[in-house]
Amino acid sequence: MQLQNNYQAFQNAGAEIVALAVSSVSAVNSARQTTGATYPMLADAQHQVAEAYGIYNLLGDKLAAPAVFVIDTDGRITWHHVGQNTNDRPSVRTILEQLPQQR
Repeated sequence: MQLQNNYQAFQNAGAEIVALAVSSVSAVNSARQTTGATYPMLADAQHQVAEAYGIYNLLGDKLAAPAVFVIDTDGRITWHHVGQNTNDRPSVRTILEQLPQQR
């Protein structure tokens, strides 16, 4: 919900939010409706993306660990945070401070 509430701040900074869930398309669509998210939400049911980013099953729960990646326009990861538990997430302010325009 914090991301949605601050979506405009990300857009104003020239950034896009993309959420990834190790779920089916129908589960992602349900989550979108429940949360009212207007940013892109992608389904990774086969967890290929989560595995590629090294965040799948880190907590032993067969899910993607909570993580944030800031990726520049050249496709390089310029900052990331991988949570050590399901509640370990950076604040919106911390993420915004990592955006290239904010440095």
